[in-house]
Amino acid sequence: MAKIRVTVWGENLHEQSSESVKKVYPKGMHQCIADGLNEASDIKAITATLQQQEHGLTEKALANTDVLTWWGHIAHDQVKDEIVDRVQKRVLEGMGLIALHASFHSKIFRRLMGTTCNLGCWRITGEKERLWVCQPAHPIAKGIDRFIEIPHTEMYGEPFGIPVPEEQIILPPISLDMI
Repeated sequence: MAKIRVTVWGENLHEQSSESVKKVYPKGMHQCIADGLNEASDIKAITATLQQQEHGLTEKALANTDVLTWWGHIAHDQVKDEIVDRVQKRVLEGMGLIALHASFHSKIFRRLMGTTCNLGCWRITGEKERLWVCQPAHPIAKGIDRFIEIPHTEMYGEPFGIPVPEEQIILPPISLDMI
């Protein structure tokens, strides 16, 4: 069976500018994610960053990608429009895209959603977050128990300005104090 080819894209800026982030992710968040994915026998993950030529997302790199993870936070405006066009084309051809963390405001996510992608609220509280698996038979949920627990996280609240999803595999938590 062929391995799932994953490209882990990251801004790679926090790792360069913050000593505390660099301490936790000495090789970068993107490399940490790729290393974790590469522990699975059926995944081959590589990395690409904002600083690379064509942001590491060349025609060839994207042609060899089944799933692209996108970690963006503070440099959405630095991503070149021609790269966004290229990624959008590949997504429409069937490449998967997983937008991580604050990538909800990335150019590619906003383009694909066709909306502002604005959030109702946001806060840093250090709360525990539990994401519930609502389709355990789906390949994305393979190997995940009933939930994923994040011990310390930021909280995002509704409404989230995106279209209604065609399918949900993992359900985000609902924080009653954010309603």
